[in-house]
Amino acid sequence: MQLRVISVVGARPQFVKLAPIHQAFSDAGVEHIIIHTGQHYDHNMSDSFFELLEIPEPDFNLGVGSGSHAAQTASMLEPLERIFLEQDPDWVLAYGDTNSTLATAISAIKIQVPLAHLEAGLRSFNRAMPEEHNRVLTDHASDLLLAPTKTAMNHLSHEGLAGKAVLVGDVMTDVCLAVASNHHDAYNPLEAFGEEPFYMATIHRAENTDSPQRLGQIIQTLAQLDLPVLLTAHPRLVKSAQSFGISLEQGSLRPTAPLSYPQMISAVLQARGVVTDSGGLQKEAFLLKTPCVTLRTETEWIETVELGTNLVDAQATAEQISDFIGTASTKTWPQETPFGNGSAAQSVLETLLARNKSARN
Repeated sequence: MQLRVISVVGARPQFVKLAPIHQAFSDAGVEHIIIHTGQHYDHNMSDSFFELLEIPEPDFNLGVGSGSHAAQTASMLEPLERIFLEQDPDWVLAYGDTNSTLATAISAIKIQVPLAHLEAGLRSFNRAMPEEHNRVLTDHASDLLLAPTKTAMNHLSHEGLAGKAVLVGDVMTDVCLAVASNHHDAYNPLEAFGEEPFYMATIHRAENTDSPQRLGQIIQTLAQLDLPVLLTAHPRLVKSAQSFGISLEQGSLRPTAPLSYPQMISAVLQARGVVTDSGGLQKEAFLLKTPCVTLRTETEWIETVELGTNLVDAQATAEQISDFIGTASTKTWPQETPFGNGSAAQSVLETLLARNKSARN
């Protein structure tokens, strides 16, 4: 019996998660249909990821572009429903916690197409975050929950969802370790920094970019750090900084356009430390043994905090950032990873096959 699966992606972290999933599906002869919602449309945040991660061109591209949460989500619903009805998949696979994720869930459940959620069970417990709304609603709507960690499984159990949850590991681990091995030299910092050590920073979340006071505080903190800072400038950051009259070229800051995924992994490997508000980058820094400071009040990846490699502090000063990274750099890095052994995509495939067979018997 051939399995037919539709994957819906729309943002950079989802493209990364898609890569090992597609490889596992391809190797097993699964008919894999890819829908790109177009939520991210910058070349370095979209097209280049498909090229560099060897993902085939999407079968459908909705091209929704930017907009409010309501506008983005609404513009996806009708075309997703139409494609799901036309393609009649055994499973629709939703990834992560974006507006594309929520739109996929709503479209699938309304027409009773089996829905699986990859990276289920993550919680920040901050209901002010749009991502938290998306992941919680998608988990409760889904027929199958593919959890990356034991902590995520515990969250699902506490919400009464244990019966449809399976621990598969983290597919980001699969691709991060593979890219680090094959593309460790994809980014060359010599032009920007010479032989100097440097920090890498990314800032993009609404709570950090939508307020001129908050964004100004963060940029000032980064500019005061004791080493040059490679600031990969997300389109939202650039737009907000320009609107508020905040210069990204001050002090220690060295802004650059968004990097491709291999370049980003290479930069993290070479950086003294990472400063970010990204969910995925916290974990990638852990996997690459680079200390991280997260400028948020919470994290979905609490394991990195418990293991002493990630400081979560929305108000961290330049001195606190450099002190933590300096101290964490001297520690013996944890030998065991709570994120799986790099075979999560194969576990996802086996779970979908088993659940599909069970449903049809």
